[in-house]
Amino acid sequence: MKDDLALSTTEAGEPGESERATASPTKPAKTDWASELRGIFWLILAVLGFHTFIAKPFYIPSESMLPGLLVGDQLVVSKFPYGWSFVSPTFHVLPFIHGRLLGQLPERGDVVIVTPPGTETDYIKRLIALPGDRIAVRDGIVILNGVPLKRGPLHYVDIPNYGGAPLVSEPGVTCDPLQYPGALHTGADGKNYCRLPLYTETLPNGRHYETVDLGPSPGDNYPETLIPPGHVFLMGDNRDRSADSRFSLAEQGLGGPVPWEYLGGRAEFITFSKTGLGSWNPLTWGQSFRGGRAGTSLHAERDK
Repeated sequence: MKDDLALSTTEAGEPGESERATASPTKPAKTDWASELRGIFWLILAVLGFHTFIAKPFYIPSESMLPGLLVGDQLVVSKFPYGWSFVSPTFHVLPFIHGRLLGQLPERGDVVIVTPPGTETDYIKRLIALPGDRIAVRDGIVILNGVPLKRGPLHYVDIPNYGGAPLVSEPGVTCDPLQYPGALHTGADGKNYCRLPLYTETLPNGRHYETVDLGPSPGDNYPETLIPPGHVFLMGDNRDRSADSRFSLAEQGLGGPVPWEYLGGRAEFITFSKTGLGSWNPLTWGQSFRGGRAGTSLHAERDK
């Protein structure tokens, strides 16, 4: 009986060997920094691979594609429609390599990303002419293969003047009087607007888009040029404020027809648009974004 009682007391009140081992404090696990760094490396590699082969975001820093693209628009550029070339990687570090992997020619009217030869800066322009085309510009009218492109009647668009001052870090249309004389006006709502003169331009394939015509400018005349094999001709929609294939590289243009290896992808749609007016103050955050821009397609419409 005493032995039984002693055994019972031991079982109930004193921990056994396994219990004592479990109760002993454990040392905290050490961070496996090698594994963490490997994970970060593979994540960065996956992002760069996606940007190189699939799609990447692109920010609009200039007014060369008004009225369709405003300064501050953020859009998606797909990398695969034309195949891949030496400018496809996110960082333009490769030397020129002739040809494209699984290359396909763009379609007239596509909005494309292009890296001017000898630079690492991406431009965004509209493709107007393909290899074998003859192109000229006379008094602001584009002549493709001897036929002037169809232009609709003159009409106007009012674009809100987001800021309109050089103090704004990421302004929208500034409506600078030197660049857009007489365009700045106040609407019935008391807000400032930039009124731009537009023509609807239609390509032979039926695709059409709006272009800005501010009057006589150096790019209004361009001698007839035969587009060589493997080259394309690009122009901005804001015809009088765009450095494109009509201008030399020294003028920060594209230097004439561009080898198609320099095309980095096709612009697809706008994801969001920033005005640049917001600040650290949460009360101003509503001014930082433009409404109604998200999801806007950048594919030129086609006549039915």
